Amino acid sequence: MKEALYLNGELAIVNYSRAYAHSLEQLLNSSTFSNYVQNYLEYLQAHNEDLYNYALNGKTAREATFEILKLFRLLRVFRVEELQSDYLNDKACLLEFVEEGYNFWKRHQRFSVLFNTEGSTLQDFNFVAADSNFNTMILSVYRSLEEQIQGRKNRVYRQLQAGTNASIAVRVNSHIKLSDTYAKLKAIPFIEGVMLRTPMILHPKSNKRTGMFEETDHNPIERFSGNSDEWFCYPCKIGSLLAFIYFHRDFISSAVSLANLFELANADECRKKPDLICLFGNKDGLDATDFYYDEQEDIWVGSVSYHERIEYFGYLKKMSLTLHNLRKMQQGWLPIHGAFVNITLKSGKRKSIMLMGDSGAGKSESIEALKNAGKDVIKDIEVVFDDMGTIHLEDGVPYGQGTEIGAFIRLDDLDPGTPYRDMDRSIFMNPESSNNARVITPAAPYEVVAENHRIDLFAYANNYDDKNGLQRLDIDAAMATCKEGKRMAKGTTQEVGISTTYFANPFGPMQKQEVCEPLIMQMFEAMRDNGVFIGEIYTHLGLDKENREGINIAAKELLEFIEKD
Repeated sequence: MKEALYLNGELAIVNYSRAYAHSLEQLLNSSTFSNYVQNYLEYLQAHNEDLYNYALNGKTAREATFEILKLFRLLRVFRVEELQSDYLNDKACLLEFVEEGYNFWKRHQRFSVLFNTEGSTLQDFNFVAADSNFNTMILSVYRSLEEQIQGRKNRVYRQLQAGTNASIAVRVNSHIKLSDTYAKLKAIPFIEGVMLRTPMILHPKSNKRTGMFEETDHNPIERFSGNSDEWFCYPCKIGSLLAFIYFHRDFISSAVSLANLFELANADECRKKPDLICLFGNKDGLDATDFYYDEQEDIWVGSVSYHERIEYFGYLKKMSLTLHNLRKMQQGWLPIHGAFVNITLKSGKRKSIMLMGDSGAGKSESIEALKNAGKDVIKDIEVVFDDMGTIHLEDGVPYGQGTEIGAFIRLDDLDPGTPYRDMDRSIFMNPESSNNARVITPAAPYEVVAENHRIDLFAYANNYDDKNGLQRLDIDAAMATCKEGKRMAKGTTQEVGISTTYFANPFGPMQKQEVCEPLIMQMFEAMRDNGVFIGEIYTHLGLDKENREGINIAAKELLEFIEKD
């Protein structure tokens, strides 16, 4: 990234390695701050003509920027009464100009990046400390100017996230183990550290996913148009697999949100060949969401074309999980779209509950209802996965594993207090929206996610029937129900009403049904032979999401199952 400050719409990325101010004076004298003021003036020209005319005061935008910054620097030293400036003839307008300039900055989704490379001006400066210092400086500039102009100290101070929403430290992976087929990727810097200012509130322009992930017969790397100035890589572990997720900087908000979802890979892990490569925000002009198996390199490659709508986090999450599921099916593991938890009671009893279903079926919501139903008897709930996991066999015994260290959850499907229990660590996306507002919250340590867990109960989450509670099914009926994948769609995709998806999983199994089919039979027979309860749970969430009676009845019967010997 060459720019010291990159602005694009409501996105701002500050490059500390190109320019970094260690003091307020350096900040007010910097070209970065000057560029920001010029962008602010362009914004005023389109949105506030009166304030724009006041700021220009008969000058060009460049001349006005120079005069405004000169006044700001003088206000750091002198009192208003000691200065002469046309801008001081209307202090109310000047105060409004400062206030709106601060608000203009806060309206951006703000990020910073520090390159850990030779010659970096902050090579030895911890990126968290650098970003914290920047946050303090922005707040101090605003407050000092405000107090000088109004001629008094503030009486109430609010410690806002004035600088950035998040920061990343990056480094070129000189040990990357990719063939020349992927030469275009080798110079793209890898993220080696992420700092989130939580609760982090983001406002992506899109709030649902459309279209399908489809297989292509050409490697997307052939049409990759990115470069090391505009792209970064988030290297991570999805379950037991290593993924290199490359993204265009315009989608940095989605990429840093991955820190709450997928475990960031360390330097030693980044020396290995990845199992999966995702190219997110590729300017290929195809409007594609596709994947390809590179048989020669044994890598699954996914690509999502650059488009405003892919700001919705579901595109990045689900493409990554699709690649994971395709690889796992190759290895003989069955992907499960669901939720899996280990419940420990105060009595010492312990059961592992796996619920399966497509988006909106009530998997996560059933677990939350179970927490409430068992609040007096449950000692601990350990999350293995909240959206996507796997079942595999070892010596004929079925085990579950997870993929994610966090959960990406609809706010309006949860009890009102649930999202706020962990809000100090969470990322909220369009929380003010009544349509698919989401939260990404940490859920489980990676060590728990990636280890084997026995299964005591496996149930399909049915959100469309008016039956109640928990029902046992024979293996044929259970497989038929799961393969039909019926649900009442709830607006997380373009679907509405009753829909069906093969095995309730459009992220790999649907595209590779011929691979998935024998795995379903194998795993269900193994669950039956190992005494796993196999059935269906009725959540009613597709019938009336405001009525929690159905899901509460189901949670009560789940709790009764756990309490049984």
